[in-house]
Amino acid sequence: MKLKTVSWKKLQETLPASGKQLIAQQTADTLVVYQAFRPAIANYAVEHQVFGGNAYSYDRMSWIKPNFLWMMYRCGWAFKEGQERVLAIHLPKTFFEKILSQAVPSSYKPWLFPERDTWEATLKAGDVRLQWDPDHDPWGNKLERRAIQLGLRGPILKEFGQRQITAIEDITDFVKEQHEVLLHNPAALMVPEESVYTLEDAVLCNTIDLR
Repeated sequence: MKLKTVSWKKLQETLPASGKQLIAQQTADTLVVYQAFRPAIANYAVEHQVFGGNAYSYDRMSWIKPNFLWMMYRCGWAFKEGQERVLAIHLPKTFFEKILSQAVPSSYKPWLFPERDTWEATLKAGDVRLQWDPDHDPWGNKLERRAIQLGLRGPILKEFGQRQITAIEDITDFVKEQHEVLLHNPAALMVPEESVYTLEDAVLCNTIDLR
């Protein structure tokens, strides 16, 4: 597994406890996002290192999450139907910021769109949908910190799924292993090492309502 891991207890000492935060495992040039799928989609993606095949549709919105524990909350540690396989998807930071630059909030924010009609039209036409949701601890409890998730469709989804991914790895075994640790010895829980992703571009920060 390419992911670097750290104890969950130790990670909490380094992350902000509240506020909207872009948090991800990252290198100088890449970062990791997570998705969970049924086996047919995951098998194709891991084998071909792109998304496609008969089971995958580019005609629907697909959500990516850079926070591992948000993904665990969403997929139930890979126990929810249709989300039995968890993938770690490595992306160039330049492409991730391109996604952010096209993001439109999924709920109305008057400080970003003074006119509701303008927001509704932009949301309908846009290919990237943004949500800030409560992050979660390993047991699924809500935290004060907010985590981002991004819904992709249209051309940006095809660019994501077919051209921009640098690696796709199936981390389901790790997820299941750590779920067992969580049940029997939570103090030993290991998670992917994550840190705050700093955006230098003030316009981009405003676009995603990162304040």
